[in-house]
Order: sequence, then C-alpha cells, then structure tokens
Amino acid sequence: MTTINPTAGNGVRVLQQGEGNKALGQADFLKLMTAQLRQQDPFNPLDNTQMVAQMAQFSSVAGIGEINVSLKSIAEQIGQQTSLLADIRAATATPAPVIP
Repeated sequence: MTTINPTAGNGVRVLQQGEGNKALGQADFLKLMTAQLRQQDPFNPLDNTQMVAQMAQFSSVAGIGEINVSLKSIAEQIGQQTSLLADIRAATATPAPVIP
C-alpha cells in the first residue's frame, strides 16, 4: 500500500477526500491557468487551440451559471405573481348563490 503525503513536492497542500469546496469558481480557474502557464516548457508551449478551448469552456460554464441565477429569479417572481393572483381571485370572488 502506498502512503500519500498531505503536501505535494512543491509545498502546495493537497486536500484530502471530503475537504474543500465542491465547485470551482472563476478565481480557481485563473489560478489553475496561471499555474499551468508557469509550469509549461518554454520550448514546447501549450497549444493555442487547447488554451482557447479551455477558456471557451470556462466561459460557457460561467454563462450557464448566470443563466441559472436569472432563471431562479424569474421562477421566484412567477411564484409571487401566482400567489398574488390567487389572493386577488379569493378577495374578489362572488359567493355562490344559495338555493333555498
């Protein structure tokens, strides 16, 4: 069985299972991208198409996140309007005629 040390060789702390955030944000992406650029071989740099593809993928994910926030806001507004409409209908409803 292999023992895994809690720090990598470059002094960066390695998170154990269950630690840390479940989702990465824009700041995390930029940290990873700059670390990747710092560690690449200057005589064999990262392919530009790969870099553009990674940035486009992140932009798509960020856009989807913004859409989710907007849709949640719209859903909340529709829920409030539906509740208000139900209250208006209840307040203005005419009682059914009583048949003797």
